[in-house]
Amino acid sequence: MKKIRITVMRKACYQDLMEKYENPIEHACDMEEGQVFIANGWQRPKGLCESAWESMSPFVMTLAHGGENIYDGWMKNPRSAMISCNDGFRPVSFFIETLEEE
Repeated sequence: MKKIRITVMRKACYQDLMEKYENPIEHACDMEEGQVFIANGWQRPKGLCESAWESMSPFVMTLAHGGENIYDGWMKNPRSAMISCNDGFRPVSFFIETLEEE
């Protein structure tokens, strides 16, 4: 099984939606742009948001098992995907890619 690098690419924050619909919360997301995680199969990397992992784990597993060309040519690199977590108020975009075997 191949290892997969997960890189936090961008964090968004929709303050208008938060003010209109979300109950106030003190702490929502620990992810930082540029942060990198390495996944090895179904095991969620330490420190990676559990909700984000639930959104991306099917793609991670596909790539880890050698899958390519997700969604028929969606990505320039066929061994990668751009996935966002499912937080509609502050989504985080993650670039996931297969690491070359050493």
